[in-house]
Amino acid sequence: MGALYYLTHVNQLWYIIQWKLRHVPVCKRDLANEPETLKECFRFLTMTSRSFAVVIQELNHELLAPIALFYLVTRGADTIEDDMTIPLDKKVSILRNFHNIIEIDGWQFHESNGNDRELLENFDVVIAELKKIKKPYYEMIKDVIKKMANGMADYAQNTKMLTEGIQTVHEYEIYCYCAAGFVGEGLTRLFVSSGFGSPKLAERLSLTDSMGKVLQKTNVIRDIHEDWQDGRRWYPKEIWGKHVNNWEDMFNPTYREQAVNCISEMVLDALKHVEESLFYMAGMLEQSVFNFVAIPQTMAIATLELVFRNPDVLERNIKITKGDACQIMFESTQNIFTVCEVYRRYARRIHAKNDARDPSYFAIGERCATIEQFIESFSSNQDPKNPLLKMLSGRRKSRLCILRQP
Repeated sequence: MGALYYLTHVNQLWYIIQWKLRHVPVCKRDLANEPETLKECFRFLTMTSRSFAVVIQELNHELLAPIALFYLVTRGADTIEDDMTIPLDKKVSILRNFHNIIEIDGWQFHESNGNDRELLENFDVVIAELKKIKKPYYEMIKDVIKKMANGMADYAQNTKMLTEGIQTVHEYEIYCYCAAGFVGEGLTRLFVSSGFGSPKLAERLSLTDSMGKVLQKTNVIRDIHEDWQDGRRWYPKEIWGKHVNNWEDMFNPTYREQAVNCISEMVLDALKHVEESLFYMAGMLEQSVFNFVAIPQTMAIATLELVFRNPDVLERNIKITKGDACQIMFESTQNIFTVCEVYRRYARRIHAKNDARDPSYFAIGERCATIEQFIESFSSNQDPKNPLLKMLSGRRKSRLCILRQP
């Protein structure tokens, strides 16, 4: 966006400036003491995900390297799964053995044509740094990538799903868990093991499930046009089949109203995870970890509002503005109460955009009202028996980050 846009949208420019001037990272990387291999890993992190790279690099040093490496390991496996030029038998073999591959010194892969092939071509640096982290963290990463990569292999071999798409909502839930739930499980185990997450999170796995699924479902809804162009179809037929007869009709202007109604129902499905996602965030006991979890979640609710009743999502990739993103990030790095206000704001915007002609009209209105009631109850209820306040009972560690000694 150019200067002319910001001249007519001054508030957007204001939030960008506020973020640049007022945001103080809780923690910063200790560049003076980082080995070259770890610096290379952070270069790959930035290369493969600019958004996650920002929040990861501001994590407490206890979890900085483990989470960065965990992300790169999952990205490596994901790159192999997505690369349709790799023969299926070789792809499946690599994925099913990926948890062992991360133990092989010097392992690289030079047969990928994927966007992130440079990561695979230099994967030996990731392996080298993995062997330096604490053993409990390493074992967690290995365990989770074994489950995740095997799930990827199962999908790669599921020719019916690849050709016909996901059929039922149940299949959609399983897919979203395989794509994001395993990652959420790994992160939760890291948070709890480090003492930066409430032990109660390990007892309520549905919170982790919702935290991961809302992110994955938001990506699925937003990326419908890009996925269609690439021959992928993640919307379940059980939902889109209510609105159009053929999947291709979703992109036919003749059926634009029906397609927009379909997206509304997909957004409604994603919104069912909001309360448990807030519960999950309330279980973060260290500020940098809270920020790391909260920013993607609030970006997700803002993205759901953006795509809701928006026909542009059927024609191109759309995303929230930089100004809105800066405002959300600033609000999301404060506390659970300011995060709740972000949710309240976007729930109200979704409710305001709701269309009485939409078959999901009443259900969406009810869902938005439930979200607002939940937030109101949490914000005003100081009863110690309140389950969300119990999640907050652990003392939040200081915003200040003590540099790790070399």
